[in-house]
Amino acid sequence: QICLIHFIKRIMPPNRKRATIECTNLHEYLKNLPQEILDSLYNHPATCLAVFRELPALAKQLIVRLLYIEQAIPQAVVTSWISHQYQSQSKKTQETLTSLRIWRETNMHGGLTAWSLNPTFRANLKMALAGGGQPWTMSAYLEKDPRARDVTFLDNYASERWETVLHYMVASSQQAGISEDASNTLLQSGLMARDQHQDNAPVITRSGFQFLLMDRSSQVWYFILQYLNSVSERGMSLVECLAFLFQLSFSQLGKDYSTDGMSESLLTFLQHLREFGLVYQRRRTSGRFYPTRLALNIASGDTKAKLAAEPTEGYIVVETNYRVYAYTDSSLQLALIGLFSEMVYRFPNMTVALITRDSVRQAFRGGITANQIITFLNQHAHQKMLLNGVSQLPPTVSDQIRLWEQERERFTFTDGVLYNQFLSQTDYETVKNYADQLGCIVWTCDERRTIVVSQEGHNSVRRFWRQNSKR
Repeated sequence: QICLIHFIKRIMPPNRKRATIECTNLHEYLKNLPQEILDSLYNHPATCLAVFRELPALAKQLIVRLLYIEQAIPQAVVTSWISHQYQSQSKKTQETLTSLRIWRETNMHGGLTAWSLNPTFRANLKMALAGGGQPWTMSAYLEKDPRARDVTFLDNYASERWETVLHYMVASSQQAGISEDASNTLLQSGLMARDQHQDNAPVITRSGFQFLLMDRSSQVWYFILQYLNSVSERGMSLVECLAFLFQLSFSQLGKDYSTDGMSESLLTFLQHLREFGLVYQRRRTSGRFYPTRLALNIASGDTKAKLAAEPTEGYIVVETNYRVYAYTDSSLQLALIGLFSEMVYRFPNMTVALITRDSVRQAFRGGITANQIITFLNQHAHQKMLLNGVSQLPPTVSDQIRLWEQERERFTFTDGVLYNQFLSQTDYETVKNYADQLGCIVWTCDERRTIVVSQEGHNSVRRFWRQNSKR
């Protein structure tokens, strides 16, 4: 006889559970869309070009070779195009192209399996790459704008509008200007939640703390994805909104575009993008708009390239004694530093803060990780802290922050099942050896004839014991 007891089936305490938010890339987002929406998106050349741009290098090679072949190609032929050293990437590439519905598996005469390129994707990608057909880019405004806006103005406008959203999240004094749509998006995405103890006022959540320390381009992409999840409830078309976003990503910074031909729902979407800082429009009836830097390459996974294009200037100096000098008067930037440090002095253009064990642990309880704090300090390092363009954050500080995080991870919680009360040593050894072969043993004690196996291996071990115990 054997006694099975569920062992240490405990959930990690809420303050230690790592529920991190992930910024889904373009392909992962499109894979989760319904089939009919994805097929409709491929009717727009801008979408096809954006998807093609983000494909792995091997996938791009295959698509270019198949682009002008109007018939299905045997899979064996496609495989022969790939050299032996890249065969390991071939399977992943095939899965990516299949899940994105760029090609599909079909059967040829004679029973050969083949790949057939999506005809809609082929036609619109050819149009985007080689031209022809109807213009797929946004139409430029023909008349010269008497109040034209330059790149500097657009950058300042985009930064001001986006920081308004971040100000609202950190509950700083500058909360004016936040739109109802932006507020609802923050609540629906879980970045903020209503607090019953504060008259249902929106307060920042753990996910919101992590969101604040993300880089600007990742923040915008994550926020827009959360907004797109609710466009159907707003009476707008998801396909139309996504296609317009892809068109924006290929626009030219500092150039104005016309709103002629836009539907009413698309004009509403444009106003929402205006509130978020992705486009500038002097008035809704002006008939023209300017895409800002936030909208360019919005769906691109090349984060480093996007960050390099953003005109950012570092303002943080960190010393080995854990003091942080912030050369800024922005209340938002100071609020972000205050998430993981204690403010010591405040001057008109400089603030002194101190990174302490208590302040960092408070940030950890809010869901912020050590890597996010270190990344934030590196991204906003003052030019005096840079060597060949690379931040020289003192190793003493970065290592100590990680050590403080490890203090909260002294225990590792594992779900498992306890096997004990074996009638003989032979029974114990039989079960132990089988579990060891499966690699599912969590802990054993030979003196007490006790075994703990993982939850994944429990069913196999139980089935094995039942079969052997009947012999």
